Amino acid sequence: MSRRPEERERDRRERDLQWQVARRARRRLAARRARDEGVWFWLGMFGLVGWSIAIPTVAGTAIGLWLDGHFPGQPSWTITLMLVGVVLGCLMAWRWIREERVDDE
Repeated sequence: MSRRPEERERDRRERDLQWQVARRARRRLAARRARDEGVWFWLGMFGLVGWSIAIPTVAGTAIGLWLDGHFPGQPSWTITLMLVGVVLGCLMAWRWIREERVDDE
């Protein structure tokens, strides 16, 4: 029994899609295996971790300075929010590194 042209076209599209998905999966696995974690990788990692701590710290300090300017008194908003920024930045960096390590395994 002969199949209709629509069925043949649909089957061809499915085969093409399966082939493309398999090709991308093979490329992704090959890239993970061939991943070169040399000096540049670790310098980049160091930079990303540094920025993930620095940005919340600077943002907390800036907000604290603004609050101290508008609402002076105890406690010092600058110091408090700077410490909150450091803690949040460290937590974000720790989480990011942990997720990268899980992805590599």
